Amino acid sequence: MRRGEALGLRWDDLDLEGGTAAIRRASIAIDHKPVVGATKSGRAREIELDGMTVAILRQQWSRQAQERLLVGEGYSNENLLFCLPDGRGFHPERFSREFERKQATYNRLHPSAPLPRLRLHDLRHTWATLALKAGEHPKVVAERLGHSSTNVTLNTYSHVTKAMASNAAENVAAMIFGNGA
Repeated sequence: MRRGEALGLRWDDLDLEGGTAAIRRASIAIDHKPVVGATKSGRAREIELDGMTVAILRQQWSRQAQERLLVGEGYSNENLLFCLPDGRGFHPERFSREFERKQATYNRLHPSAPLPRLRLHDLRHTWATLALKAGEHPKVVAERLGHSSTNVTLNTYSHVTKAMASNAAENVAAMIFGNGA
């Protein structure tokens, strides 16, 4: 998901039993003020969730329930997955700064095994790159990313598809000529 799509997720967008998330809205900053609106493509989409993500989301639900009890009546019940301890939504720009700050803190505490420098949006690119390298069909990757077509996906991740094309040439040649080709 894009940052704004994650920040716009509400608990009622999830089906944890079915393992899906409906991406319906995005929280973006306009003139440095958070605004909730449509996704970048203007279309909603549904994505499948893996079991580990579902387990982590269940933990998030439990943590938020505890925060809701601690804050009491002052809790802002916007029903957001990713929110401040009082239930209010994150400002998108602050969320990105917090992500970078947490990386820096981790790296300071783990100098022998630092995390590579990543922007929040790089996680999205990493997922797409890994999915394509794993052989996932570009149509599936495009739909999960909310791209308007596979062309957008393939053009954005052409570095992956070039390597895949080279592997395809070798794989098909091995099938035609045998493994000793």
